Amino acid sequence: MAIAVNQFKKALRAGKPRIGIWSALASHYTVEILSGAGFDWIMLDAEHAPNEVSMVLQQLQAVAADPERKTSAVVRPAWNDHVLIKRFLDIGCETLLIPYVQTKEEAIAAVKAIRYPPHGVRGVGGATVRATRFGRTHDYMQTCHDELCLLVQVETAEALENLEDICSVEGVDGVFIGPADLAASLGYPGQPTHPEVRVEIDKAIQRIVACGKAPGILMVDEKRAKECLALGALFVAVAVDTVMLARGAEAVAARFANDSNNPA
Repeated sequence: MAIAVNQFKKALRAGKPRIGIWSALASHYTVEILSGAGFDWIMLDAEHAPNEVSMVLQQLQAVAADPERKTSAVVRPAWNDHVLIKRFLDIGCETLLIPYVQTKEEAIAAVKAIRYPPHGVRGVGGATVRATRFGRTHDYMQTCHDELCLLVQVETAEALENLEDICSVEGVDGVFIGPADLAASLGYPGQPTHPEVRVEIDKAIQRIVACGKAPGILMVDEKRAKECLALGALFVAVAVDTVMLARGAEAVAARFANDSNNPA
């Protein structure tokens, strides 16, 4: 049984923009709903969402259950830790977004974490893990690096200073800009749309493109998301499930507030 083609990685290599949705509700039921909505990719967040490995496994299964299989799953671990990364890879993650990568050395460490020895430090699970289809993909160890996709997240002023060095690391497929953390690092906490932050984001996208890597970002403002795409961003998340639920619920409640406060 051959290893499955990573359609997300294939699209990035071809320069095809991918539009995604961020899932932070930590629910396989929610992920099943979202994965059939028509997005190219869905972020399963285990950094700021209360997700554990077993929960992400259920969410991966929910994505795979969609009969059209148009949505690719991207998983963000809590940290650039080779043990955590190994566990997510073993349950079948094909694309990982590693947070808080600030230097070339940290990017190299992330690459080594997804590769088997002698080129990396990933432990061998063999037939016991879902990634190998429980031993049915006989050449998984020899071929998985072709399909695994590694994205690293730059979200500090230091990371911007080291951006070209980070992009130079072989094995890094894309570089994701974290607007909220970047804004805080630049001295504008809670202001990811501040003009100074916008300028740095725009320049970062262009710098990543110039390095031959795929730029990505989370941008829920539609106009701004389209601006980032026009600059060359290739994987852009344009919505967050928690935000959609909160704002949608508030809007419905507000429409009926006067009726409940002034009953007939």
